[in-house]
Amino acid sequence: MPFSPEHLAELNLLVMFSTPSLQEGIKVHRHEAAPELVAAAERLHQKGLITNRDGGYLTDLGFETVDHTQKLLGILSTD
Repeated sequence: MPFSPEHLAELNLLVMFSTPSLQEGIKVHRHEAAPELVAAAERLHQKGLITNRDGGYLTDLGFETVDHTQKLLGILSTD
């Protein structure tokens, strides 16, 4: 199954989080952010990866998912 546009938006939002510290969150401003990122934040919250519908902090599952996402991005980015 290929990545859907919704999956890509979620992955792009996840890599915006800083992983060295769980104390750094992000805020997705509904009136300023792209609609696909607003929707991605809501889906990630429903899936239990972030603490709030508009961003917040990574949950334990979210932190693990970001780690995997960054590894995948690193592999795909190498020449």
